[in-house]
Amino acid sequence: MFWVFRTVRFVYHIVYYWEIRSFYLSVLKIKESELDNFTWTEVQSRLRQAQKDHLMCIHKAELSDLDIHHRILRFTNYFVAMVNKHVLPITFQVPIFGEMVFLTKGLKYNLELILFWGSGAPFDSSWHLKEEYKRASKRQELADRLSKRMRTVGFVNLVLSPLVVIWQLLHSVFRYAEELKRDPSLLGVRKWSMYGRFYVRHFNELDHELDARLSRAYNHASRYTRAFVSPFMAIVARHLQFICGSLLFVLICLTLWDEDVITVEHVITLMSGLGGIVAICSAFIPEENVVYFHDDLLANVLVHIHYLPGWWVEQAHTAKVRAGFAQLFQLKVAFLAEELLSPIITPFVLLYHFPKASLKVVDFLRNNTVDVVGVGDVCSFAQLDVRRHGDPLCQSITAKTATHVGQEKLEKVAKMTSEPVASPAEECKTELSLVHFALTNPEWKPPESSQTYLECLQQNMRVAPSELGQIVQSDDELPSLLATAVIANVPVSSIAYFTLTKPKKLDGGSMTYQDGATNHSSCYFTCKRMRKRMRHPLGED
Repeated sequence: MFWVFRTVRFVYHIVYYWEIRSFYLSVLKIKESELDNFTWTEVQSRLRQAQKDHLMCIHKAELSDLDIHHRILRFTNYFVAMVNKHVLPITFQVPIFGEMVFLTKGLKYNLELILFWGSGAPFDSSWHLKEEYKRASKRQELADRLSKRMRTVGFVNLVLSPLVVIWQLLHSVFRYAEELKRDPSLLGVRKWSMYGRFYVRHFNELDHELDARLSRAYNHASRYTRAFVSPFMAIVARHLQFICGSLLFVLICLTLWDEDVITVEHVITLMSGLGGIVAICSAFIPEENVVYFHDDLLANVLVHIHYLPGWWVEQAHTAKVRAGFAQLFQLKVAFLAEELLSPIITPFVLLYHFPKASLKVVDFLRNNTVDVVGVGDVCSFAQLDVRRHGDPLCQSITAKTATHVGQEKLEKVAKMTSEPVASPAEECKTELSLVHFALTNPEWKPPESSQTYLECLQQNMRVAPSELGQIVQSDDELPSLLATAVIANVPVSSIAYFTLTKPKKLDGGSMTYQDGATNHSSCYFTCKRMRKRMRHPLGED
């Protein structure tokens, strides 16, 4: 059954990819041999031209870059927004372990099935939210219906859980057994969790863009997690590694001396197990002659992931922050354990936990869905409208340093920040997503309010961190300052869009940074230190 399903899936993907290939050849005029040399911006340009020539979308003559991203990432944007606004109850209080996040591939698939697919889902097609979900008068009835759908899907998962567990086990064995046999240390490496990918993802960010950004952050994140060392665990790991390594060395020597040794029962299994233990122990042993500065390591991670909770600011060295970061950047063995346990846990989560949030989901879909001509219903957060979903504090800090954009535009920003925002995205996600999209799609023309904010931010990038430290007067403003500054880490090809500051020395020349991106991403921590010294000139950090 396992291999039959894999074969059917393989054939489906071949047919699907063949259709994509035909579209690229016949419509976009891109040959298969040339595809690797095309950037996504060039592909989008061909697609916009194809819309003019063939009128693939009959409701509008031209498609913008934002329209294209809406079509590709319609449901992904909803999911990112619901994670950002804590609409989905994926956080649990677990005895002994404390607060934990549970979001696996299986749970994500079930949530997509409940919300976006099927006849009973709120969306009756791939582009339209049912009209009844847009009316507030039926919110409770719809919430009850959605709760019933969640329980039904949960019950089906419970009935099928024995088969799914066997499936997951077989898939994990066939997927990872050979890799672990060749390199047992893979169990000790880390990867970005499913929750982490949605937490740090911008609105309208394509998969390849997110993968590239997280790949750039991987080494920095690994260094930060390795900076936390338990002396007790290090001692235990050294002794255990010595014992297992010695036994493994003896077995290898015996195998080289007499190849018949390897035919003895369980010798290969024992050698693989010993190698895995040695690799895992290495993760608990600190590097020699290395001194870690946790806040600087975390700042290096922020350069690329762009989002972190505000309360992590001065607590980068604490175990609590490290545990929180581990929810975003988890051990691969923890990822495998979650996926194997997912068929058992997911049914109970859908039966008892998620139905309580059905009313919040219904309200979210109603309040944050807009109809875009030629695209259909999309998440309003993905419109990148800072007037509707922007953070007033983030925008006000940006305006404080924008001194060359004109009084009229500054007044517009001031007006935006004074108006109440119905549903601002948390951690300035709207502003950061807007800048990211503007950088990766330089031909896109944003709305007037968003364009004004971008121009103010461009001036903000020319301000030295020492000046930012004087502008920010309260701890509450610092998370928003980080959000406006950390986005300075832009692709080299997009630097022309924003003028970044040149390298500067901070705090009397005691710290230097290689470029404007690192300069501004680290100002979050620098401002905290500078304001402390202004309060206590003779005190230490």
